[in-house]
Amino acid sequence: MNTHLKIYRGPVENDIPVATKNEAGDDSVTVSFGEVLPLIVDAVMSERTWLSDFEVDDITISRDLYEVLSAYQYFRRPGA
Repeated sequence: MNTHLKIYRGPVENDIPVATKNEAGDDSVTVSFGEVLPLIVDAVMSERTWLSDFEVDDITISRDLYEVLSAYQYFRRPGA
């Protein structure tokens, strides 16, 4: 039985989002929601401790996503 190991060398350079400075001078990267959602879901389900490092960080989302999330939060309450 032949076993083949594949060496992971990190993301392809073309796949790396470009970091920019926002108004506050902080580094930021713009990625699609669909790109990060599966990773965040997996991290939550796996109870990764590094998530707590970002609990107080602000994120910027589109207004329509905010409205959908707000409605979802309201309607998922017990007794709603």
